Amino acid sequence: MTTTPLDLAALGDDFARDPYPVYTRLREQGPVHRVWMPEGAEVWLVVGYDEARAALSDPRLSKQWHSAGESFPIKSPSGSHMMNSDPPQHTRLRRLVAGEFTPRRVEGLRERVQQLTDELLGAVLARPGDRFDLIDDFAFPLPMAVICELLGVPFLDREEVRRWADAAVSSSVPAERQAAARDAARFIDALIEQKRAEPGSDLLSALIRTTDTDGDRLSADELRGTVFLLIVAGHETTTNLIGNGAYALLAHPEQMAALRADPGLLDGAVEEMLRYDGPVESATFRFALEPITIGDVKIAPGEAVMVALNSANRDAGRFADAERFDIRRATTGHVAFGHGIHHCLGNALARMEVRIAFASLLRAFAHLELAAHPAALAWRHGILVRGPHHLPVRFTRA
Repeated sequence: MTTTPLDLAALGDDFARDPYPVYTRLREQGPVHRVWMPEGAEVWLVVGYDEARAALSDPRLSKQWHSAGESFPIKSPSGSHMMNSDPPQHTRLRRLVAGEFTPRRVEGLRERVQQLTDELLGAVLARPGDRFDLIDDFAFPLPMAVICELLGVPFLDREEVRRWADAAVSSSVPAERQAAARDAARFIDALIEQKRAEPGSDLLSALIRTTDTDGDRLSADELRGTVFLLIVAGHETTTNLIGNGAYALLAHPEQMAALRADPGLLDGAVEEMLRYDGPVESATFRFALEPITIGDVKIAPGEAVMVALNSANRDAGRFADAERFDIRRATTGHVAFGHGIHHCLGNALARMEVRIAFASLLRAFAHLELAAHPAALAWRHGILVRGPHHLPVRFTRA
């Protein structure tokens, strides 16, 4: 364990671009460390795989913000939803939403996801030149279109959603996060009122109507918080998984060539993308309800704990040669989508979107390569989400 808190903000762009050497050094010293987050909060960061799995499923670590100590400087911006609640509230909220994310419902979206993918790549191919931004032109608009269509968000509102969603999860400036939270609340409240007046076949209309067998339904605050969660998680995770996965393939052309030669490797390649450089760098805050010990660290009630998912997935004690990107690797047990009762509800949808995305990219382009020096790429700051802001690529048409 580090003797003094490690200031992650002071590590700057180098850490944002490649945090893994830092995580490796931390794991060599111990599985849990005290760190300063860029947002100005001091937390315990769990970096070891075994300790991460245990912490993610430990009921003594609460997801409820009122469990935080009085001095904790960050406040929840997003209302009540399943990601910031404990049982029995978490069980209830997840049950009310889970019906909209069954494997059958997800499979029913496959044709539309493929259509959206083809439209985006067709637009790229129709333009003159041999370059495009894989984030702005593909990795962002695809999952944003999917989640917005699911919820019934008008097309012209998507850039506004991107603005406040990005600020809510990535900004290290409290005023910017608070402003984003206010903008999100206004946007979502207006959308809910519109759907109440003119319900449709979309997910938001279904959530407004949803009533459990005992008459239970989402309260106004729970509905707002759930919509916020679905919008943010619905596009941030998939956008960054496509971006990070593409960057990994571009940086390892022999792996891209293997995937082109054998499309049967696709499912395993997506799992390795999740393990190697997942889109959610760390799970959201947990707060100790009582004195607990993780590794050799004693954590007091009210203290904040974050689990570095991407560090856990690079733990050589769990994955041999963990720093190597290998699409043939056995990735069973990775924690990119979390673990325990808060395991990502939308993981099947994200996996389906990303598999379609990469299969279609490899069909559309005979060759892809990075069109910028890796050191020139700007990456998201903070330790909640991970991904490049832009990913310029050069292509040869198939």
